[in-house]
Amino acid sequence: MAPSAPQRPQGGGRRRCDDRAVLAAIVFVATSGCTWRQLPPVFGASWQTVHRRFTDWSAARVWAKLHRALLDQLGSSGEVDWSRCAIDSISIRAVKGPLTGPNPTDRGKKGSKVHVICDRSGLPLSVGISAANLHDSQALVPLMRGIPPIRSRRGPRRRRPARLYADKGYDFDHLRNWLRRRQIVPRIARRGVETSGRLGRHRWVVERTLSWLGGCRRLHRRYERKAEHFLAFVGIASALICYRRTTN
Repeated sequence: MAPSAPQRPQGGGRRRCDDRAVLAAIVFVATSGCTWRQLPPVFGASWQTVHRRFTDWSAARVWAKLHRALLDQLGSSGEVDWSRCAIDSISIRAVKGPLTGPNPTDRGKKGSKVHVICDRSGLPLSVGISAANLHDSQALVPLMRGIPPIRSRRGPRRRRPARLYADKGYDFDHLRNWLRRRQIVPRIARRGVETSGRLGRHRWVVERTLSWLGGCRRLHRRYERKAEHFLAFVGIASALICYRRTTN
């Protein structure tokens, strides 16, 4: 899953730091929210080494592969519930970098959004990031297409839920038609007709999933200049949620 270590043609050199120790250090940074320079030496690797390995693994999409592998493990044991899914997003203040924009709900301050689709039990199936001024409706199609084919206890892999629940931010006919063409029943609150709270008994799971993602303190505020690094921390948080489910 991780890229192979580089080889020195001439041989020799210092011994490479263990990948497990570096992975533990990266998870510590994600969950504690500390900066790379504040990384304690207990992991046996310098912060420069950990950050360099994090950059290489993020470029190789290691975190997305890890998330998918955990979803496959949960799906093969019947832990993924496809009866209904829910979609929502959360805004996070950002200091700088691409995929940032003025947040209309935070006095126009710069920020980014984290978009999530979760299953009935709250497992994140697909995640993404965008600027804070991107309308939620524009993220539905990319997120649905981003759901990987996940193993099932019996039968072929699956990537489409039976129903999708969403709030009024996704109330557009072209989105409903797009879902119906893929045999997905849309359950989207209609503006001026029904309240979003009517679907709250089904949508609360995605709110809980967003709260679980907030357990990684590195996602409380975006400090990463590069968008792929911020997306990497979102992938790490999603993988941790799935990993905790496998150990229960």
